[in-house]
Amino acid sequence: MSFKKTMVGWSVASALAVMSGSVGASGFALIEQSASGMGNAFAGGAAVAEDASTIFFNPAGMSRLSGKQISVAAHAIRPSAKFSNTASVAGFGRPLGNGGGDAGSWALAPNGYFAMEISPKMRAGVGLNAPFGLKTEYQPGWIGRFQALKSSVETLNINPSFSYQATDALSLGFGINYQQIHANLTNAQNFVLGEGMASLSGSDSAWGANLGALLDLGDGGRIGLAYRSAIKYNLSGALVVTTPAGAIAANKAVTAAIKMPDSWSLSYFRSLGNQWDIMADVTRTGWSSFNELRVLDAATGGTLSLTPENWKDTWRVSLGSNYHYNEQWMARMGVALDQAGVTDIYRTARIPDNNRTWLSVGGQYKPSKASALDFGYAHLFVNNSSISQKLNTLPKGFAGDLVGSYSNSVDILSAQYTYSF
Repeated sequence: MSFKKTMVGWSVASALAVMSGSVGASGFALIEQSASGMGNAFAGGAAVAEDASTIFFNPAGMSRLSGKQISVAAHAIRPSAKFSNTASVAGFGRPLGNGGGDAGSWALAPNGYFAMEISPKMRAGVGLNAPFGLKTEYQPGWIGRFQALKSSVETLNINPSFSYQATDALSLGFGINYQQIHANLTNAQNFVLGEGMASLSGSDSAWGANLGALLDLGDGGRIGLAYRSAIKYNLSGALVVTTPAGAIAANKAVTAAIKMPDSWSLSYFRSLGNQWDIMADVTRTGWSSFNELRVLDAATGGTLSLTPENWKDTWRVSLGSNYHYNEQWMARMGVALDQAGVTDIYRTARIPDNNRTWLSVGGQYKPSKASALDFGYAHLFVNNSSISQKLNTLPKGFAGDLVGSYSNSVDILSAQYTYSF
């Protein structure tokens, strides 16, 4: 009986340690907020302001829109994450396991925007999007099953916004963000006599804001500056641990505070005659705010798990261009260098991410003056990632060690329809 209590207690502590170290997956930002920007690798995002998706990138850009406009887009995102073992150690009494297959799979990220003219100087709009998200899933019985099996994080953001034409050259924008998050994370549990399962789920809603300014430089040039605030969540949910026979070994209410980062973007756009546009963007994201994750017992408020994350602030630099064939057809291209917030020493199996290089192409077709179809494709070359994830659980060695490397990549297909009326 004493041995059974010890195993159940370890299962709870181990599940909390594993999952608390992976909730950082909810911090995986999604920049895929328009197909019109995809073909340029989102270069110039805060300065382009060509359709209602500017609500996300810079609400001040609505000042460039007339009448009413609706824009809807969908992004099919296919990450690939393949693990290669080098020196992993099996959990006590368990086989080492398989390679896990490809942890990535197709996911759909839709978004939509509506903007309207209130007066010659004022615009209002609303955006519906998903600023953060993650989906990874490994094959059952893989080497790192005690570290991670399935990770799913979904967000929904509603973003009412306003813009004001302060002068002939300067417009200002402001938006409010109401955001919901839901996360579900699973991993295997070692009960010596067999393997059980731990599942952690949690959800919350929170508020944030975004600001922007757009300066017209004349001669087809403009500069955009945009800011999105940090958003603080206090997720509440449950940890459920099941035995190898499927019985519930533990069912515990938990909470965890998570702070999504703020971001700053500085963008440039210029038209070169009637055929070429050039654009550039620099974005800083404050991931250093995510330095630890503390999981609390919802009943007592006591700390059940404290996991250091120590993420770093990141920079994203992008360049892009457009070529206008005629009034109906336009081609887009872009490149970007995109840093990852996680460092080698703190990388987990749930987010085996690293620095990325974007190569993007796309285009636009206007069947009429009132409508536009945008499409884009991007391939992200992700640097190979090393991992050495050793869980601090008791009894020591029950979860094994995950030591190896990842080969990663991402493919994104985007489409968008915009209608002005």
